[in-house]
Amino acid sequence: MPATPDRTCEHCSSPLSLMARQHARYCDTRCRSKAHRAKKTALPTKLTTRDRWIRRSADKVPLTVAGKAASSTNPRTWSTYTDAAASTAGVGLGFVLSDVDDIVCIDLDHCLNPLTGRLAPWAAAIVRDAGATYVEVSPSGDGLHIWGRADVRQGRRIRRPDGMAVEVYGTGRYIAMTGRRHGNAPSILGNVARVVRAIV
Repeated sequence: MPATPDRTCEHCSSPLSLMARQHARYCDTRCRSKAHRAKKTALPTKLTTRDRWIRRSADKVPLTVAGKAASSTNPRTWSTYTDAAASTAGVGLGFVLSDVDDIVCIDLDHCLNPLTGRLAPWAAAIVRDAGATYVEVSPSGDGLHIWGRADVRQGRRIRRPDGMAVEVYGTGRYIAMTGRRHGNAPSILGNVARVVRAIV
């Protein structure tokens, strides 16, 4: 069946059939099943083994697992991944970045077409330069969070000439998590120091 290069399978990146439904995300049922199985274990263990998880409200207010106010600078309001995932407070999970390690997040706004899965060229270049590291789709559905390791002591927000923003954070912030891995990104935290230097 003819395929179109504009729409690709979220699991294997093969072009979707021209006959595929408008909101189709996978090329066949096998890829859909594999993607859903992978999603359950997509988060890197470097994240899930740290007790820096919170819940979040629909408007991104950090919450404890009990539904009370949480803080990205108060470890007493954080939790284990298991407890946070089991909680029904708010609408989702968040991971807190702290200066106790070198875990960082690069936040790319409005770079992903949610219908086609295609990345804006500038974002595709950043993802490519980041190398083998965990990347997930942001809660908005049209952004990406690139996770990795680098020395980032102060967050930076860089406004691109086209108006899009790139943010780099390493401490004092929490990042909303979806567990929706982008493409074939591995479940590891790679060294992203080079791409962070290039961005900031």
